[in-house]
This record gives sequence, structure tokens and C-alpha cells, in this order.
Amino acid sequence: MVKGLYVMNQDAFEWVYPEKVRNEMAKLSDIDRLPMNTEQLRQDLSVLKEVEVIFSGWGGPKLDQRLLDAAPNLKAFFYAAGSLKNIVTDAAWERELLITNAVKANAIPVAEFVLSQILFCLKNGWAFTRNIRRTKQFPQKPFIIPGAFGSTVGIISLSTVGRMVCELLKPFDIKVLGYDPYVKEDEAKKLGVELCSLEEVFSKSEVVSLHTPLLNETKGMIGKEHFVQMLPNASFINTSRGAIVREVEMIEVLQDRSDITAVLDVTFPEPPNQQSPLYHLENVVLTPHLAGSEGKECGRLGYYMLEEFKRYINGVPLQWQVKQEHFHVLA
Repeated sequence: MVKGLYVMNQDAFEWVYPEKVRNEMAKLSDIDRLPMNTEQLRQDLSVLKEVEVIFSGWGGPKLDQRLLDAAPNLKAFFYAAGSLKNIVTDAAWERELLITNAVKANAIPVAEFVLSQILFCLKNGWAFTRNIRRTKQFPQKPFIIPGAFGSTVGIISLSTVGRMVCELLKPFDIKVLGYDPYVKEDEAKKLGVELCSLEEVFSKSEVVSLHTPLLNETKGMIGKEHFVQMLPNASFINTSRGAIVREVEMIEVLQDRSDITAVLDVTFPEPPNQQSPLYHLENVVLTPHLAGSEGKECGRLGYYMLEEFKRYINGVPLQWQVKQEHFHVLA
């Protein structure tokens, strides 16, 4: 039977690998140690001597040369979370480890959150909420709103989450514009997306949703020149990373244009500095980076890794394998 080990943050372990998943894992593998965190593992790397697979998640160990030297039999790393940027090293690629993650699973609640906000913003929901709070009365009908019929939504980056949002938008009578320099026309067409420039996404969309991975070349890619082009009463949603936006410039435009709404699940820094205007601007909605898997939703991450492990032991190609040639463009 395959020798395995759990290594990740212990405060999230039972959420990510719930009892049902752990019981299935126990039938398929030999895991004779209690779950460890990275610090405990580093203090006693000898536990890796016979380990063939590591089941991990948030706070997982860095797959560096020291760890790999202590794990001569390690063949696969199952990461029940998203980004592997702080986990995988060149030494792991040189070992030709099988590496898989649950980025697809984590994308599901993010896409659901974004869909809810797109539909609410198309109703001008946040604008009505703040106006009612200020005036203490309801506005007169008819309400002049975009709504989810014949409106335009802009998606920046057809990443895993971006693509999933596009799929969720298909049942609605919404035109979807997309900006992604790595995606070809035929691929976008399958998603129901019309490719255009970044400037056009901002100038033609009632709602703009950001899904760009944080890479060196994407830091600060969104700034004042984009926000000033937004349509009257338009909304901007960010569930990606705060550093992709030049925040000071965004705030400047939001201060000048009270009609625009910014729904920010991520900021930079996170949370914002105590003095940040983001806490006080009426047209800003701050949420605490909650779009991704939280609570019971985390169990989906572990379930995906269980399914990947079944493929591994059956000699079937992994469905969510992370490969070196694509690693540089991943979040």
C-alpha cells in the first residue's frame, strides 16, 4: 500500500480533509502518523524516508532540495489549495515529481461569488443600498438600471475563475467582453466571449470583473486610465489580487466619481492600512477575501485530491496535474 503523509496548517486540516475524505484515504494508503504542520516536518525530516505521497494544503511544505533529499521515495504531491508558487522549486521539477492542486475546486466558490455580485451590480444594488442609508427613504420607480438583459459584462483574464464565470453567465442575456492576450478567438468563442482590448472592457461594460493572476508583468496593470473610462453607474469587482490594481489611482477616481461602485474582496495590502480611504468611501464594498473556499466549501478541495489519488494508484493520468511548462503563467 502507498505510504502517505499529511502536511499542512492544522487549523484548516479538518475542513480541507473532512472525515469522509480521510476515511477513504485510509482505505487506499498507509498513513500511520498524525497530520503535521511544516514546522514539525522540518524538525524531523526522517519521517519522509519511506513516504511516496504527500497530501497537503494551505501552509504546505516547500519542496526544496533539503526536503527532497530526506524523501528518496517521494513521487507525488497532492496540494488541496491553489497557488503553488511558494511550494514548488526547480528541485521538484528535476525530481520529476507528479504535482497536482485543487485550483479548479477553489475556483468554484469564487465564480459563484462573482456571479452573485455581477447580477446584484447590474441591478445597481449597492448604489441603492447606500442611497437608502443616506436618505432614509426608497427612490421612486421606475428604476433605470442595466439589469441582466442586454447588458455587457467585461471579464479581465480568462483564467480558471474567469472561464468559470463566463460559463455561469451563459444562461443570462448578457454580452460578455473579454481581455486576455493568451487566448485565441476560437477559444473565446466557445466561452461565449468577444475578445477586445483592456480599454474597451472598461469603456463598454456595465460591470468589469478582474481575474488576472498576480505575476511580475501584471502588477499594477489596472490604473486611473482604465477607471476614468467606466460607464456611468458601472461597477468594478476584484476577487483576484489587490496588487494588480494601482490602488491610489483607483481611489482617486472613486472619490471623483461617486456613481462607480468598487466591490473589493482583495486589496493591497490586505487588509488595507488603517488610514485607507477604502474604509470610508461610500461607493466601495469591502469583503475580507472570502470569495475562495471557506468553511464547509474547503471539503471540496480535499475531495478533489482524493479523486486525483485514486487516479494515481490506478495509473491513470491526473486530471489537475501542474506541469513545468505552464507553471510561469499560473497564479
